Amino acid sequence: MERVELKLLGITRNQLQTGAYAMLLEEKNGPLRLPIVLGMAEAQSIAVKLEGITPPRPLTHDLMVSIFHRFAIFPEQVEIYSFENGVFASHIRLTGADGTVHDMDARTSDAVALAVRVGCPIYIDRDILSRAGFLPDEDGIPITHLDSLSLDELPIERLEARLQQCIDEENYEQAAEIKKIIEQKTQQS
Repeated sequence: MERVELKLLGITRNQLQTGAYAMLLEEKNGPLRLPIVLGMAEAQSIAVKLEGITPPRPLTHDLMVSIFHRFAIFPEQVEIYSFENGVFASHIRLTGADGTVHDMDARTSDAVALAVRVGCPIYIDRDILSRAGFLPDEDGIPITHLDSLSLDELPIERLEARLQQCIDEENYEQAAEIKKIIEQKTQQS
């Protein structure tokens, strides 16, 4: 099992589910990104910390960090260890002052909210990242989404990139087809 470290890029509204949000994690030393759906409370908790806002009263995750500090419990890492039926499972590794280590099961959104507060790393199994992650294009759009579009549906910039790729691979038949589509789109605009 190869583990990959992730970093949190941010929070956004989920376009598919009303009242839901998504956090976007990115492979720390690689190109893959991982979207994870979360609820409004968790999204707010993470966003408050990312924006450096101090609420007048502690949020639930702030309270948990205070308890950790009071009882000398040290969050060491978060690990996303499973992805089944569209649901991620995580645990947070806690070390007590006496050196005992406990992996506590947690919702991924709660584990990440705690990791953001204490600065501990977030890991995922490479296989899970490969199955659930995506490779973005330069605009952040999943390449797999763009690859599912027909050539006529692709933006000119993507067509030009594909044209160059076809030329580099000496696939001149495909290159001619792409060049024709680019010319048509250019004339239309």
